[in-house]
Amino acid sequence: MHEVTEMKKIEAIIRPEKLEDVRKALEEAGFPGMTVSEVKGRGRQGGITLQWRAGEYRVEFLPKVKLEIVVEDNDVEQVVDIICDAAATGKIGDGKIFILPVEDVVRVRTKERGKDAI
Repeated sequence: MHEVTEMKKIEAIIRPEKLEDVRKALEEAGFPGMTVSEVKGRGRQGGITLQWRAGEYRVEFLPKVKLEIVVEDNDVEQVVDIICDAAATGKIGDGKIFILPVEDVVRVRTKERGKDAI
């Protein structure tokens, strides 16, 4: 058996142009590991209307970046604060952060589990 550590998965949907700021801030705070995906989505803002030579057109789903990071429970608030501070522009569409429970983590190469595998 291995020690059970309480862990959370933080999923942050942010503006693509803020990814490097968030990555640097997390790395400087000791959280270098993350998974990043390019996604499209919409929230309360809905889509946006853009002007083009031929007239207006509507973009319903906007490009975003999804950042996923698993941390121990006692690191959740620090990581959330770092993401909010680095990703915020103060405008609608800055994103959302979801916090989910994680039962376990296994490092494939060594089979380490729990906090040792993060």
